Amino acid sequence: VQLQASGGGLVQAGGSLRLSCAASGLTFGNYAMGWYRQASGKERELVAVISSGGSTNYADSVKGRFTISRDNAKNTVSLQMNSLKLEDTAVYYCAATRIYYTTRSAAYPYWGQGTQVTVSS
Repeated sequence: VQLQASGGGLVQAGGSLRLSCAASGLTFGNYAMGWYRQASGKERELVAVISSGGSTNYADSVKGRFTISRDNAKNTVSLQMNSLKLEDTAVYYCAATRIYYTTRSAAYPYWGQGTQVTVSS
């Protein structure tokens, strides 16, 4: 299984970015997908997850600003990030699990390499 995240970059506060994660080596439609992030000096934390059936869950800190979606035909999961804040600065990772729906990072055996998101003032 390979996960390739892309779309990170430098953006001003209030701006938007769209992250994408391309998956290969798995039957994508059977996997829940998650986005996690890790800021410098902090632990990795949940951003959003989407089940194989399309159910979603968001961290309270991003609700109403971020949207996770998946395209099973293209084997991709995306994270649309709007109204970005300084505290959204982190390395963002996509992850995959055969479990139908979970927010526990330990339940995700497959991880991408991460993409840096930096929000400036």
